[in-house]
Amino acid sequence: MAYKGHKINPKGFERGQIKIFLIVLPLVIITGLPIVFIIFHAFKPMEELFAFPPKFITVHPTLDNFRGLFKASRSAGIPLSKYVFNSLLITITVVFSSLIFSTAAAYALSKLRFKGRTVMMQINQLALMFVPVAVMIPRYLVVNVLGLTNTYWAQILPLIPLPVALFLVKQFVDQVPQSLIEAAYMDGAKELQIYFKVIIPLIKPAIATAAILVFQQVWTNMEASNYYVNDEGLKSLAFYMNTLASATTTNTVAGQGISAAASLIMFVPNLLLFCILQRNVMNTMAHSGIK
Repeated sequence: MAYKGHKINPKGFERGQIKIFLIVLPLVIITGLPIVFIIFHAFKPMEELFAFPPKFITVHPTLDNFRGLFKASRSAGIPLSKYVFNSLLITITVVFSSLIFSTAAAYALSKLRFKGRTVMMQINQLALMFVPVAVMIPRYLVVNVLGLTNTYWAQILPLIPLPVALFLVKQFVDQVPQSLIEAAYMDGAKELQIYFKVIIPLIKPAIATAAILVFQQVWTNMEASNYYVNDEGLKSLAFYMNTLASATTTNTVAGQGISAAASLIMFVPNLLLFCILQRNVMNTMAHSGIK
């Protein structure tokens, strides 16, 4: 199919694509530079960390920053592996639970008819306006009243509700043809069967995008460990990395390297998850998950 001598979505390069590259390429470079800087910065030796003017590319890469980070962690009373375990347990539990609740609620709010459905969705949209700091005190009071302080649940339950995930998934569930739901009912399918066999397969791109959003919120979260937990053995890796880097940065010049290494370690899981799910994320952005 052609339009004014140009193919739509051609497989090869065409001259007409040059103007697109001229617009998109600068944006890609600007967006990617911080990622490149984080990676190079973690491998800079001390003289390059404090070089003036600052160097973007590492000339003499070294692993000294990571050695210093792990050496500092070994001197602590709790091993680094314990913090890694805590973060993995909290993150996996929250991501799985949040996706289950978000997809189930999105299906109910989109396809089922019950009293209060509109009000519930409006409450979720209202929650999008509040930053975590605004609900910090109410959350602490709820956690304290329930007796969840100094437990894993204090770091899990407050993070499960993610309004943006529910809002995003519901937009995709809205695109599922009602005729599919009615056909499933005629075949004798129950609500759970429709949810697992009809809804979930059709909204996989939205689920992948919601998983990234939830993972980013939980993996880098420090507030729960800071406010709800006093036991060092229950705190997350993000909290430990931040406190370790901050302590070493204020005490020694070498702390700058440790801070750079800690930033990269916390950043890599987010990058890997996005690379794995990026195709589904692109489908979500293009609203092409439902055909």
